Amino acid sequence: MIGPDIIQTIIEAARIEDVVGEYVSLRKRGVNLIGLCPFHNEKTPSFTVSPVKGIFKCFGCGKAGNSVNFLMEHEHFSYPEALRHLANKYNIEIEEEVPSADQIAALDEKESLFTITSFAHKHFVDNLLNTEEGRAIGLSYFKEREFTDHTIKKFELGYCLDKWDDFTEYAIKNGYKISQLVKSGFSIDKDDKHYDRFRSRVMFPIHSLSGKVIAFGGRILSSDKTKPKYVNSPETEIYSKSKVLYGLNFAKNAIIAQDNCYLVEGYTDVITLHQAGIENVVSSSGTSLTTEQIRLINRYTKNITILYDGDAAGIKASFRGIDMILEQGMNVKIVLFPDGEDPDSYTRKNRSAVVQEYITQNAKDFIHFKLDLLIAESSNDPLKKVNILKEFINTMLLIDDRFIRELYVKQCWQKLDFSEEKIHHELNRVRLKKASKKLEDEGEAPLPEAPMIAAEKQTDEIELDEAEYQEKDIIRLLLNFGHKELDVKSINEEKEEVTNKISVAVCIVKDIVSEEFSFNNQTYQLIFNEYTKAIESGNLPTDQYFTNHPDSNIRKTSINLLSSPYMLSDNWQDMHRISVPTEDKTIVLEQSVNHSVFSFKLKKVEEMLAKNAKEIKELGNDEDFIILIEKQKRLIAAKKMISAALGRVVIR
Repeated sequence: MIGPDIIQTIIEAARIEDVVGEYVSLRKRGVNLIGLCPFHNEKTPSFTVSPVKGIFKCFGCGKAGNSVNFLMEHEHFSYPEALRHLANKYNIEIEEEVPSADQIAALDEKESLFTITSFAHKHFVDNLLNTEEGRAIGLSYFKEREFTDHTIKKFELGYCLDKWDDFTEYAIKNGYKISQLVKSGFSIDKDDKHYDRFRSRVMFPIHSLSGKVIAFGGRILSSDKTKPKYVNSPETEIYSKSKVLYGLNFAKNAIIAQDNCYLVEGYTDVITLHQAGIENVVSSSGTSLTTEQIRLINRYTKNITILYDGDAAGIKASFRGIDMILEQGMNVKIVLFPDGEDPDSYTRKNRSAVVQEYITQNAKDFIHFKLDLLIAESSNDPLKKVNILKEFINTMLLIDDRFIRELYVKQCWQKLDFSEEKIHHELNRVRLKKASKKLEDEGEAPLPEAPMIAAEKQTDEIELDEAEYQEKDIIRLLLNFGHKELDVKSINEEKEEVTNKISVAVCIVKDIVSEEFSFNNQTYQLIFNEYTKAIESGNLPTDQYFTNHPDSNIRKTSINLLSSPYMLSDNWQDMHRISVPTEDKTIVLEQSVNHSVFSFKLKKVEEMLAKNAKEIKELGNDEDFIILIEKQKRLIAAKKMISAALGRVVIR
């Protein structure tokens, strides 16, 4: 259990821009930062971070929160896990107890998987460094690959002993159940026997973006052809292979700084390049690139450089994956290493500066690379050339930007041995054909029948949620400008007009409380109550108080109302000589407060009118009828008075 004082210390220390910036490439826009949302696929940034308010908000998918909420949503942490992660990041000490077997059993599935994976990771590292077999086999292998002690420690490499059930037995002795070991993928159940999945393999931990170990890749060192060279953890609640890139937790900052991501095939390629100081590199772990992995890179850069060995057949097999990168609006380059070399071997044979220079000088635009490779294989065969044109057209259709397509056509028409006009004609023909096919497919589906529209019900009753806008605006002003002071004029005891400085919160709260109005939306009412109590005690709450509120409804509502998808450029007035009034200016704020309070009052009076009219209709008692009629007259008069203040004309 983490105490409230420590929680507050953690929340105050956590800088939202630092926390989010580890996962999203952010750029400045006014006082805020923007980037591509990590929670949904988008090409135009709608994800906003406010360092001043300590919150994030995506105006595309609606996700919002503070630093803790971001980690909980992105990393699927529990609340305590997110706090512990931030405490570790900001060097805040939390006294933690080692979980007992009973506590382990009580953990939910995800926490249990994180716990057992961390336990396994420590065991594999200990095997590598502190057992005779681990040092003789595992450590020797890493040293042969010229990994330094620092690199081995950085990537947290390990070893699983050559014993059928070494880890399984060790975990059971430490309180873990065999069902947990099987579900997490560390043990395999066969013929009522259990044995280690990674037996006799060097271990490459796979990390989440936050650096937590979530899975493993294990490489066998024997020459036994009956066994797979690599074995990976199965998919679990915390590990989805298609959504993870090996080494990204180490590479993300370098990718942002270099504005480029190097993509390689294997674990050792990543590690060797990192050791050489080339850190903007990740791996798809030997599998075909997925859309989720591409989107992951897209958060940090629009540029991908794929580093291949000299195998042309392997490159052709990966064309579909590269086309997927183009579909995401990214730029792709290819680097081929000399025959017989891969990124790992070439880097170990050359100095870091030579490797970097080779990559830079040999990086070739993918579309030109693809075209040259296909043309070289065509041997001037006319049919093959037509197929190459079709392949080029299909690749062009993946690029959204018309101007980029135009540029490629201009650059490539001579290589294709077709006129520029012919290529444009074919490109337009295929685009039209695909668009027509899409419309045809949509047209085949039966159109839904027009819905029956019921006659409008005549009623004087106003639905309660009709006040939503007015209630929301009151709370919005309290959260955003509650501390701002207005010049409020009043008459003192000597009948003199005086001006006093009064906060927006006091102006709004006292006005509404004096009329005994309440909110239909319960969350708005709770926030309003917090302000009422605070004013009575003489201390107004900060916006951070609400964005970190223990009540999730209050927290979410506050974050939404504190966020805005629009921001006026600081240079607007200088550039266009147009002054735009905003609410942070006192005179505009005063108008907004008055308008919002009067609108709120008007809506509440309309609600009271509707309710009173309904009671009049249902009443049979003459005496009560007269009382309600008088009340109705007073409410109508109040409505006219408020409407006049708002500058509205009351028709009825």
